[in-house]
Amino acid sequence: MDWREAPVQVQTLASPARRHPKRAIMPSTSTTLRIPLAAALRHPGNARPVVAAVELDGLSGVAAEISAGTPVAIDLLLERVPEGIVVRGTLAAAWNAACSRCLEPVGGQIAVHVDELFETVPLEGETYKLDEDAIDLEPMVRDSLLLELPLAPLCDADCAGLCATCGANHNLTPCECVTTEIDPRWAALRSLEL
Repeated sequence: MDWREAPVQVQTLASPARRHPKRAIMPSTSTTLRIPLAAALRHPGNARPVVAAVELDGLSGVAAEISAGTPVAIDLLLERVPEGIVVRGTLAAAWNAACSRCLEPVGGQIAVHVDELFETVPLEGETYKLDEDAIDLEPMVRDSLLLELPLAPLCDADCAGLCATCGANHNLTPCECVTTEIDPRWAALRSLEL
């Protein structure tokens, strides 16, 4: 039986865990973005490329998202430095959203350059956690992609949007609504000359 097929046994805290003399216990990985640190990455100056296409769930920003099942292209170089491991490269993915003016579907492609440091004692908000036996790239990939998603996506820079009264899409058809009514609370601003 292969070690990956071995059943997981749960033991209570009262009984000590028995170790199998011929098998190393590897931490469970949820994605392919948890990379074991080989002997080659334990010495400063050594590097390892990581090229993959992975699917990540739950990448939704304020107005746009990378849908579940959409591949994220990863092209990175992991390089050992005295402080930890520097990860450099690019991430790319397709996003989709609703236009923030007319609510029509809109999509695009984002490409992000990353240059991040992973260290054993990370600085909160500045560097990422480096485990002794592996490097988990998923938090960095998620953070980098979410920061690049558009906050107010538009189908076109000249999108006319929706009518505030009847809801008609002004890009497709003009409406007959009268919009000259001014809220009396804002009437005093008309007298200002700018």
